[in-house]
Amino acid sequence: MKKDISIKNHLSSKENIRSDRNNDPTRQIAFDTVCQIFDWKHLPLETALKNALPVDVDQRDKAAAYRLIVCILRKKGTLEALVEPFLKRSPPQQVSWIILLGVAQILFLETPVHAAIYTSVELARHNGFAKFTGLVNAVLRRISENGPSILKDLDQNRLNIPAWLWKSWNQAGFNPRQLATLLDSEPPLDMHFKTNATVPEGGVQLMNNHWRYSCHVKVEQLDGYQEGQFWIQDIAASLPAYLLNVKENEKVADLCAAPGGKTAQLIQAGGNVVAVEKKSIRLKRLKENLNRLQMDAVLVLGDAGSLNYQNEFDAILLDAPCSATGIFRRHPDVLHLKKENEIQSLVKIQRKLIGAAIGYLKKGGRLVYSVCSLQRSEAEEQAEFFRNLPGVRALPFTQKEIPFLTEALTEEGWIRTLPSMWQEKGGMDGFFIARFVKED
Repeated sequence: MKKDISIKNHLSSKENIRSDRNNDPTRQIAFDTVCQIFDWKHLPLETALKNALPVDVDQRDKAAAYRLIVCILRKKGTLEALVEPFLKRSPPQQVSWIILLGVAQILFLETPVHAAIYTSVELARHNGFAKFTGLVNAVLRRISENGPSILKDLDQNRLNIPAWLWKSWNQAGFNPRQLATLLDSEPPLDMHFKTNATVPEGGVQLMNNHWRYSCHVKVEQLDGYQEGQFWIQDIAASLPAYLLNVKENEKVADLCAAPGGKTAQLIQAGGNVVAVEKKSIRLKRLKENLNRLQMDAVLVLGDAGSLNYQNEFDAILLDAPCSATGIFRRHPDVLHLKKENEIQSLVKIQRKLIGAAIGYLKKGGRLVYSVCSLQRSEAEEQAEFFRNLPGVRALPFTQKEIPFLTEALTEEGWIRTLPSMWQEKGGMDGFFIARFVKED
């Protein structure tokens, strides 16, 4: 659809985004971020939000904008279904976002109706859509009157998960309806503590050095953060490094290592770690995180699929790049940024990395493959591909190795966590983990 002004021009300079054209920074930030996620470069939420923030942003405005953006990402299908009956024809896409932002405030964020309508009209006016202010006003007024009754008749769970994901999760036996309900709540905050660290009050121990806190906890304000006593890491994300079972002084490779939680685990276990990252900005983030934790590793900038190693490592962790659909609770943008036709390209990259990693491994060495994906083609099907390669055999996991989460152990001896597991404790990310040995 032709747009009145191009998104690229609208967001081409921070000066333009961060001008004083609108005295409502919360909604302006939310609008600019949503446009970048969906209409411009399809940026992930974290990057898009960073781009949209004014230099002198008030933290309250940032927090309020974030809540509004996440509501759009989690409820996009429902919001579009609510608005559709009140539009005779589609307005420019940016006007649609303004309307959806208004509806989200009225129906899901408990914003007073008059405030949601007024600020939405002003948002349209300040962003070059003055001729659509009447439409914005009319649609939001009708939504305020009829929206709650319409909402009761909508299958929100079905609407909020893209059709291709719903189908693939259903075929995999993952109960997409149950998974969709997890979009209604903010996931808790998991942290991995160093051995003998003093654990701040308010947490619940999940396993060993892993504790869970409320999502409202301010991590930087916890005792021990500045001293590098812990790092943020979902319980499921901690399992690949844990199950690699690194021994003291083993030479270990962490391929695709950033942001560094798994690297820190491998170091803490006593490994001599080589951490590899393809992008310099991610390697920089990894280095900063290890510096805060006062941990050392050999850092390598390069493609993990073409490194100058051969028969060198006792153990390798390959947490491969993937669609990341397993972390949709924390990052609902992945539901909309990832497309079905992109999965096969990721599968090819994963297989290249698998082949390369086998070459880096010593004979008798072990390798853990993991992805934070709910797509079987990136997970279970890759494990089948892996164990049919010459010179490799599967090393299944056992209940003894993971007694606290036996429901994640599959018949094949893989680990498959789902966001719906441990619901009474707040759930977890979706991960797939498999282990192999390079034969003598």
